[in-house]
Amino acid sequence: METTPEVLRYAAFSTTPDGGNPAGLVLDARQLDDAGMLAVAAAVGYAETAFVTEHGVDGDPRRSRVRYFSPIAEVPFCGHATIALAIALSARDGAGSFTFETPVGPVVIETAGDGADITAAFTAVEPQLATFDDGVLAELLGLLGVGQPDLNPAYPPRIAYSGNWHPVLVLADRTLFDSFGFDPDAMRRLMDAQGWAATVAVLYPIADGEFEARNLFPVGAITEDPATGAAAAAVGAYLRILGLVEPPSRILIHQGRHVGRPGLLTVDIPAAGGGIVVSGRAVQIPAATDHG
Repeated sequence: METTPEVLRYAAFSTTPDGGNPAGLVLDARQLDDAGMLAVAAAVGYAETAFVTEHGVDGDPRRSRVRYFSPIAEVPFCGHATIALAIALSARDGAGSFTFETPVGPVVIETAGDGADITAAFTAVEPQLATFDDGVLAELLGLLGVGQPDLNPAYPPRIAYSGNWHPVLVLADRTLFDSFGFDPDAMRRLMDAQGWAATVAVLYPIADGEFEARNLFPVGAITEDPATGAAAAAVGAYLRILGLVEPPSRILIHQGRHVGRPGLLTVDIPAAGGGIVVSGRAVQIPAATDHG
């Protein structure tokens, strides 16, 4: 009989178990097939669970093959689960450099610190940027109940890639940013039709180099993601490619307030020739406080 693997639960981009974005972690998923990983992710119920499907790739004890599943499907890449996994492995194996072989390519994660004070940073894959089809943009804005005049004119709407494709919208009004809502079923249909496997990132600039984000992710009982590392990398890509920051630069993204799990993501944007670097903390969620 197949044994059920141990699942750890971590809150990423937070220093408290009730903040940031919870991720499931299976440090040894060698015995699980695709259906088994999907079943575990569904049982965990978090936005994503990361599975280490191979240890010691090419004989390197700090290189692992990693896959990510939401409760309904495999996801090509997940930033917050990557941060959580690197910190869990650092707690077990010591801080330093890890390489995760993911469906989008190798991702290098640097960790530093010890005990409960470990920070992890991953370098995302080479970024890309695409424009919206006018009809798709109109449909997306309509689902949010906003129009083109509600967008911040300094930040044009685009679809940014840094491991996953993320639509990026920047609103001009704080009240509208805080109050907009959407039909999760209709949003899911649009996202599936467009092949947006991760989140729709909606931002509001709160200070120079600081944004607040709401990342829309309708899956199961979830409608918004509390902290999205892949989307943070995509936002960094968006800012660099459009020339909206002068790299090298650092931006801070606050996320999760709207779903009661505030967190902080740090994004470092190199001038060129490399991926965006996203960093943060993570903390294990004790079983007694796990409500996922």
